[in-house]
Amino acid sequence: MSRFTGSTWKKSRRLEYSISETGKELNKRPYAPGQHGQKRRRKLSEYGLQLQEKQRVRFTYGVNEKQFRKTFNEAKKMQGKQGENFLFLLESRLDNLVYRAGFARTRQQARQLVNHGHILLDGIKATIPSMRVKPGQKISLKEKSKDLAIIKEALEAQASRQEYIDFNDETNVATYTRLPERNEILPEIHENLIVELYNK
Repeated sequence: MSRFTGSTWKKSRRLEYSISETGKELNKRPYAPGQHGQKRRRKLSEYGLQLQEKQRVRFTYGVNEKQFRKTFNEAKKMQGKQGENFLFLLESRLDNLVYRAGFARTRQQARQLVNHGHILLDGIKATIPSMRVKPGQKISLKEKSKDLAIIKEALEAQASRQEYIDFNDETNVATYTRLPERNEILPEIHENLIVELYNK
């Protein structure tokens, strides 16, 4: 399945969940897109709720179905709760941490920065958005990329960062200090529904 390139705002309204985690998509039109979007929605079945939860997480992190399932299977082999481990693995993707650090305003923009070679991981150019970052590793910008307008705008617009990211404002280097805690990411998501869906 190819990567979704359509309107994330429409997708957010369809899923009744802010994919960007800002809530902006649902502020103006808190109903499904399309001609009949304002009509009363049908009550979802148990399977429908599980599928909706999976799609919310998948579109939030911008991963295709194959990557999503592969990451879920990796979480099975880890100690602890499978659903939480799954979210921690998604949160540890390079493109997500570039976004969390404030180098980009959206995850799509972060993915593009990685693809185009603007991002360094421990001082080495990294061009794979799905690369897994380990606690202690540092994310920084190529010297020539520090003056890019989109990066400057993103850094200026960044009001706060997650506690598991240590950011040096003088050097613009972000350190992934530890795995996140469950209450620090996607508070509205019920990952147990995804576990139930895949473990049927």
